[in-house]
Amino acid sequence: MLTNVSSGQVLARRLRACDTFLKRGLGLMFRRRLRPDEALLFLEDRESVLGASIHMLFVCFPIAVIWLDASRRVVSTCLARPFRPWYAPAKPARYFVEGHPELLDKVSVGDEIAWNIGGAQP
Repeated sequence: MLTNVSSGQVLARRLRACDTFLKRGLGLMFRRRLRPDEALLFLEDRESVLGASIHMLFVCFPIAVIWLDASRRVVSTCLARPFRPWYAPAKPARYFVEGHPELLDKVSVGDEIAWNIGGAQP
């Protein structure tokens, strides 16, 4: 589950961690859709602009991207559009979430985000 701690709002009930090279590489490519209660959480080793950048090649629908620093604070957001070659956070990020575009209405820069995957938190 993905939660905005600052507002108390649940952002996604179904959360999948992209914590391996293959999972990070595939992301949402080749999927037909993403449900409003579903999101992917990408876990990087360190804060970086380049390391947290994404592409939208072979992603056929727009998605919300929320970048977080090591303290799980939102540092940048955007609506990523299909087949665009590059999106990057405004500031270095260690984590980022890809989800339904509705997520952008539920978070703001500076919000703290928490997650629970399989009963564990980072």
